[in-house]
Amino acid sequence: MNTVQQQGAIGVFDSGYGGLTILKDIVKTLPTYSYKYLGDNARTPYGTRSFETVHQYTWQAVQWFFQQGCHLVVLACNTASAKALRTIQQTNLPVLQDKHKRVLGVIRPTAEIIGNYTQTNHIGILGTTGTVQSSSYVLEIEKFFPSVKVHQQACPLFVPLIENNEHNSQGANFFVEKYLQELLNQSNNIDTILLACTHYPLLINKIKNYINGNTKIISQGEIVANSLKDYLLRHPEINALCKQENKVEFFTTDNTTAFNNQATTFWGQAISSIQIEL
Repeated sequence: MNTVQQQGAIGVFDSGYGGLTILKDIVKTLPTYSYKYLGDNARTPYGTRSFETVHQYTWQAVQWFFQQGCHLVVLACNTASAKALRTIQQTNLPVLQDKHKRVLGVIRPTAEIIGNYTQTNHIGILGTTGTVQSSSYVLEIEKFFPSVKVHQQACPLFVPLIENNEHNSQGANFFVEKYLQELLNQSNNIDTILLACTHYPLLINKIKNYINGNTKIISQGEIVANSLKDYLLRHPEINALCKQENKVEFFTTDNTTAFNNQATTFWGQAISSIQIEL
């Protein structure tokens, strides 16, 4: 028996605030759709947690989106995409037996085109410890650009600096220079650096101070937004289930006052969020 599927918002998930930089570009590219954003701020950061824990937390969030009527969920978090997406797609979703439920990540869309930016075939990755240890970018980029050499550098202090509003401080310069130097010491041929964490665009101006002008700095928002637009064109059956009411709602698992204050840094304007439990 076929049941009529109700339209729902597009879900966008992150362990905290960083996914707002992705959502901002998605809304810019696809402004007519409705979105629900959830930050799991009560349990952030994900970057240092085990694969099992990240999967558990992420799947709980995805199920919450489904309960809210969302059919399509974007993991706008590199760590969740690296440590949870594959298991969710291959193990969790088939159990639901619902062809209308889809979960996408940020790593594959980026890997599909990142090789087009480099002239030297040497790409640098700046990411969380979890993303780097997963080697997800190394494996995915190799599928699309087997001749490209990927150099990775974990930046464990970038997220705390940003979330404590210290990213514009003089103290942040030390760590930006330190991590960039450690990355660039791996190869003199790196001409493209991917910011493989949704927080890192807030440090882009500082990062540019420590590289030569010919090196490209790539952030993911526009890439993911264009990929989502293409996905919806290629999957009209999913697109038909995505509500288009030009509305964005924000949710957090932690204190809403703190979330609203901090989120402004990433979103660029004031927001009002709702607290939920997973």
